[in-house]
Amino acid sequence: MAAGAKIGLALGGGAARGWAHIGVLKALRELGIVPDIIAGTSIGAVVGGCYAAGHLDSLEGFALELTRRRVFGYLDFNLSGTGLINGQRLVERLDKHLGERAIEDLDVRFTAVATEIGSGHEIWLSRGKLVEAVRASYAIPGIFRPVKVNGRWLFDGALVNPIPVSVCRAFGARYVIAVNLNSDVCGRGTIVPHLDAGDAGDLDVDEPQPVKGKNGVAVRRLLQRQIFGRGEETPGISTVMVDAFNIVQDRIARSRLAGDPPDALISPRLGGVGLFDFHRAEELVALGAAAVRRDAEDLVREIAIRRGGDGRSRTDAIVRT
Repeated sequence: MAAGAKIGLALGGGAARGWAHIGVLKALRELGIVPDIIAGTSIGAVVGGCYAAGHLDSLEGFALELTRRRVFGYLDFNLSGTGLINGQRLVERLDKHLGERAIEDLDVRFTAVATEIGSGHEIWLSRGKLVEAVRASYAIPGIFRPVKVNGRWLFDGALVNPIPVSVCRAFGARYVIAVNLNSDVCGRGTIVPHLDAGDAGDLDVDEPQPVKGKNGVAVRRLLQRQIFGRGEETPGISTVMVDAFNIVQDRIARSRLAGDPPDALISPRLGGVGLFDFHRAEELVALGAAAVRRDAEDLVREIAIRRGGDGRSRTDAIVRT
């Protein structure tokens, strides 16, 4: 890789685990590794888009302020549409920071990956309004409403390209760093060939309960139970849907990474983090940064060698710290 050759960064999906991307980007910046091309899917598009627009610190500040209560407050439920969550409150927050920014005006080449409903086409959003591209990329089927872009209805890109290494290469990246948020979550899947269905036990079905209260609090609590579950023993609707989605995403990601492997793969250790643990941002940012630091020596050396140096001076500094 000649001097000035482009570095690509492929940021994968993973719901709340995506806050780890913030730590990854901050740690790469500390090492002097600045991507020229960023491709993001789902939450990877959110973090990558904010970074490309110069608002990574603002996004981190927002994430660190989240509590369980505040997370629920951002979920504007929509039981009559094409998704459980309308998503307008999140869009308003993104608009506050990103405004009318166009992707083609960013200093970093950025692309968000989405999937077209019906055709299953992989859509690369590399022009137009940044907020709309990000919205389309994170629209988890059944959870968020799909987004209409230039006459096409789009939802989460993780259905077709969970970790978009191929996008970085297509836009000229000679060295691609990929971030997989699900390596120790879904990747452990195996076969259980002889499970006795008689051991399953009875389903825990509650009798219908009347919804009481005049101020909407009772309704909100009922929705919270139905969507997020009643504890570890009984998963909610969202957990079932997103877990199923992530299992599919994991299988697709492993297949695509095998066919088009990145030059470096960063895998934060996020096995204990739930898909909706958005309130754990501080921990997730730290885990993302720690994953980069584990591979810091190799990353700096390989990039320096590809650019014609020996990589020793910067690597020695990292080792000493």
